[in-house]
Amino acid sequence: MNVPLQFYLDPAAKEQGCAFAAPRNGDAGFDLYAAQPVSIPPGSQALVPTGLYIAIPEQWVGVVKDRSSMALKSIRTHAGVIDAGYRGEVKIVLSNAGAEPYQLQAGDKFAQLLLLPCLTLAEEVLSVEELGSTERGAGGFGSTGSN
Repeated sequence: MNVPLQFYLDPAAKEQGCAFAAPRNGDAGFDLYAAQPVSIPPGSQALVPTGLYIAIPEQWVGVVKDRSSMALKSIRTHAGVIDAGYRGEVKIVLSNAGAEPYQLQAGDKFAQLLLLPCLTLAEEVLSVEELGSTERGAGGFGSTGSN
């Protein structure tokens, strides 16, 4: 992307220690921070506000992914697609797959935002054969090996 990602970070979120900046050189994602404390009981999920509003460029998509340190604690992200047309606050669904309650503090880094180009056109063909062939073909789950 040759243009900077435009964003607005709510001043209240800044006061809680939240930030938003381009990833460090060599890093793929933007860090996302919790704008307020959130408690997630075992086996439950919670919506985490970030205080962040972004303008994703057309033909790009925001994809929210786990931070490895959070995944190690059994805290995972869900429903992590942000469309280019969305202008509301970025809120992330987290689930706790662990056996203990998890307390997220305001200002904690908890997820990453990746920006990826996306196709926005589709062309219907009249037969499966028109899709072309590949080495893998229709091979599905486990077809490329067990490792």
